[in-house]
Amino acid sequence: MMIIRSEEEIELIRKSSLLVGKTLAEVARNIKPGVKTNLLDKIAEEFIRDHGAKPGFKGYNGFPYTLCISLNENVVHGFPSDTELVDGDIVSVDCGTYMNGFYGDSAYTFAIGEVKEETLLLMKRTKESLYLGIEQAVAGNRVGDIGYAVQTYVESFGYSVVRDLVGHGLGENLHEKPEVPNFGRKGTGVKLHEGMVLAIEPMINLGGRKVVQESDGWTFRTADRKPSAHFEHDVVVRKGKAEILSTFDYIEEVLKAK
Repeated sequence: MMIIRSEEEIELIRKSSLLVGKTLAEVARNIKPGVKTNLLDKIAEEFIRDHGAKPGFKGYNGFPYTLCISLNENVVHGFPSDTELVDGDIVSVDCGTYMNGFYGDSAYTFAIGEVKEETLLLMKRTKESLYLGIEQAVAGNRVGDIGYAVQTYVESFGYSVVRDLVGHGLGENLHEKPEVPNFGRKGTGVKLHEGMVLAIEPMINLGGRKVVQESDGWTFRTADRKPSAHFEHDVVVRKGKAEILSTFDYIEEVLKAK
């Protein structure tokens, strides 16, 4: 069963999603060379709890942290640690919140110091592909239309789409139906109806699409150890034009001011 959300439920998901954006802005304020990633995790957890919510990831299927922090060749689900960020890193920070019975879930990839031009372009185009996918999240389209938009755009630059990990529905549970792959064929997959809430999250590799899971049982990295970028928004399917419930505005205001 695909879940159609009431406007009241959508507003509660929006509140959780906006808190994720504000939390990631706190991460943006503190992210720089020399910072340990577990400090960012601590900052995020305190910020979420101070705003009357719970970390959406902590304890989820046993995940032990508030943030998924994935450096360079790590795609998603990376553990915060004593690792210090260094100049030239890129870092995907994925965050979830749980408040008023509903989840928010969003991710942003940060550049640390001076990053290689080809990697900056990967980040830029991954983010662009997210918005192209969102454009297809309208009533009457199908999930395959979202994946097709993402895939055709990034593959035109020679990048590859991670196939093992996908976006998802979002609501009372962090992961709900339908799955939202970042690849696909037009006109295929689950039909989209107004009121469905989706977390759309392109995970795009500079090299090949193959990923492997590390021994921690969570972290996925590229098999060829080339960089991967990841951006995620929560979106409600509407007639004519999708509505984005999460935001990068708070994050980008901080980054511009730095």
